[in-house]
Amino acid sequence: MKATEPIDRRPSSGATCRTGAKRGVDLLAAAVTLPAWAAYRLSAAALGAERAFPGYAQAFALLPGLCGVTLRRAFFRQTLRACGRDVHVGFGALLTSPETTLGARCYVGPYCVLGAVDVGEDALLGSAVSVTNGGRQHGIDRLDMPVREQPGEWPRVAIGRDAWVGDRAVVMADVGEQAVIAAAAVVTGPVGPRQIMAGVPARAIGERGAVRDNRPPTPATAASSVGGGD
Repeated sequence: MKATEPIDRRPSSGATCRTGAKRGVDLLAAAVTLPAWAAYRLSAAALGAERAFPGYAQAFALLPGLCGVTLRRAFFRQTLRACGRDVHVGFGALLTSPETTLGARCYVGPYCVLGAVDVGEDALLGSAVSVTNGGRQHGIDRLDMPVREQPGEWPRVAIGRDAWVGDRAVVMADVGEQAVIAAAAVVTGPVGPRQIMAGVPARAIGERGAVRDNRPPTPATAASSVGGGD
């Protein structure tokens, strides 16, 4: 190709067809889930959205395979505060609040549990990840009152853009964009952008983009390097 020849950046016909087919499937899924959305709206009017939402989310969590992923995405696009395109929510994943937001192309693995949290674009949550609204939902100071009755704090927690959270990690504080959280790590304090965290409680063991033994650690290898996998 000559240097002066313009580069054709238009999508190929095959990519355009695939995009069109995907959009068509999403529209069909939206139509299929419309009765569930209507029933949810009636339940929310009677009980309140926070009380009505978990039951519907649990029912959709049990739908298997690609069909389940597609129907969950359609339902959540109609009911969550925000839900971007091409979101993947795996089998058994429980979203407990309609105030949750899911960024475009984020991946929520099987059996995750999410509170009223924000998941950024392109973020990856492995299997059985728990993202809670902080670590002080219940007070524990008084001994004359059950823990369940003591007032607590419920801050919103955010998982940043392009962050990767390994399997079975517990996240109780904000995770910055492009950060990596090792498998089985417990995050109790804010994580900065591009930090690599591992252990219980999680601590920084590196930073994305920095050379470390000629290869960056992954959530799996980071956990083993600090003995925090079990």
